[in-house]
Amino acid sequence: MHELSFQVEHAEAAPFAAAPLLMFKLRISQEVESVPIHSIALRCQIRIDPARRRYDAPERERLLDLFDTPDRWSQTLRPMLWTHTSAVVPAFVDSIVTDLPVPCTFDFNVAATKYFYALENSEVPLSLLFSGTIFHEIEGAGLQVAQIPWEKEADFRLPVALWKEMMELYYPNCAWLCLRKDVFDRLYQFKSRHRLPTWEQAIEHLLPSQNPKPQPSAGNGPSFVR
Repeated sequence: MHELSFQVEHAEAAPFAAAPLLMFKLRISQEVESVPIHSIALRCQIRIDPARRRYDAPERERLLDLFDTPDRWSQTLRPMLWTHTSAVVPAFVDSIVTDLPVPCTFDFNVAATKYFYALENSEVPLSLLFSGTIFHEIEGAGLQVAQIPWEKEADFRLPVALWKEMMELYYPNCAWLCLRKDVFDRLYQFKSRHRLPTWEQAIEHLLPSQNPKPQPSAGNGPSFVR
């Protein structure tokens, strides 16, 4: 059985992908004997471990939607699936550094997006769980096939700043919000009826003013206009 070890050395944003994409630089090493490996069909499940970091007050407020109030975090702060990904690892003998593509989404219906967006700084603790098929050669026996054991894992702390920079690269000064079709139809009618040129203006008309100003009133006290 092949004894492989996995380590994420660093991550970077792919600048020219069709959608937001992180590249994890993954080092794969043979721990015992160095047998020529022709390729690996690698699969990876990536989980977020939210209990492995601290949160300041603004972050705790933004995480209410995911984990409820901090007094319940002992029950709600559980590992959650971020994504699945795969890669074909080329031939190597002792070790190799290869790209592990990690597709990302800015859809706020996805729990991982809400989590990343809620964080201000520091790092996101990740667990990577590996599986897949190894194609290798044994002298005199030809090409052989082996499986990566399910217990093969690696930890990585992804900088929050990298995720934010990547989303700013792909969606500068924007955010994506998915609406149910009947709600979108109502918003579309409101926008058309009020002759508003952009979706931002339509939503701004529906939101209350952030800084209501007191207006003089003939009554006993001031009145406020939103």
